[in-house]
Amino acid sequence: MTPGTRLETAFDAARMYYDEGQTMEAVAGALSVSRSTVSRLLRDAREAGLVQISLRPPSDHRVEALRRRIAQLYGVTAHVIAAGPADGERERLEAVAEAGAGYLDDMLEPGMTIGMAWGTTIAALVGAVRPRPVPGLRIVQLNGAINTEGSGLTYVSTVLSQAATLWDATVHHFPVPAFFDYTATRDAMWRERSVQRVLETQRQCTLAVFSVGAFDAEVPSHVYTNNYLTSEDLRSLRADGAIGDVCTVFLRADGSFRGIDMNARGSGPDPVQLARIPRRLLLAAGTRKALPLRAALRAGVATDVVVDEVTAASLLSLR
Repeated sequence: MTPGTRLETAFDAARMYYDEGQTMEAVAGALSVSRSTVSRLLRDAREAGLVQISLRPPSDHRVEALRRRIAQLYGVTAHVIAAGPADGERERLEAVAEAGAGYLDDMLEPGMTIGMAWGTTIAALVGAVRPRPVPGLRIVQLNGAINTEGSGLTYVSTVLSQAATLWDATVHHFPVPAFFDYTATRDAMWRERSVQRVLETQRQCTLAVFSVGAFDAEVPSHVYTNNYLTSEDLRSLRADGAIGDVCTVFLRADGSFRGIDMNARGSGPDPVQLARIPRRLLLAAGTRKALPLRAALRAGVATDVVVDEVTAASLLSLR
């Protein structure tokens, strides 16, 4: 048997054995050779690169099943990040942030405007971003950050400035409170030209990046732990059925947001406004974020989701 003929025979043996699932005895009978010859032909096929075998751990199958289910249920591009049994909430947050940074990098294009919310998850995401210049990139802050003590703006400015440095981008800050004391004050501010310029820049976004907030997340959401909400605000939110937020707009479990009093005083884009942005990347990590994550997906705020395996399973277990 010539070398060329042997490779052709090796390919036939590999096709029957690996692709068609035939036994070695059946392959030997079809080729009129011995079983030991089939074994050598399969070895030759592997060494010649005619066959490539890859192993996938059981976790890969679990992750893929979760990814498909989330995509089917909510109509999003889902990325589920594998989590080890010993991984805690912070480890899973770091894994989601690192993976999210990679997906975000693939989405960036020269000259685009990207809207970024702020919080614990987005800060972790920016910390994992790979530095590379993106010509003409603009970053606009999606929601205000000033709290009742006058702080918050420095924290958000630091995160966005870090992102701008990594991408060689320009930043458009939104120097207004996260929540106004009075609806009338917000309405008046929204008529100011300086605020209108930021709102117009937000409307030019082709990509938004944000997370979901939960009242009781194990890795605390920034908005719930840094003097943004009073005890009266929290009572009002619970009375209105709120279970978490996206861009400091509060949602009920069914994804609705209208009729929640706090939203009339908030500064972030609501789900209808977010949905006008073509690409919307949502990152979530932490089992207690499963309920607000489901609300966000029901509200249609995301086109792309990055979530850890444990949170994904918690999301799909909700009834």
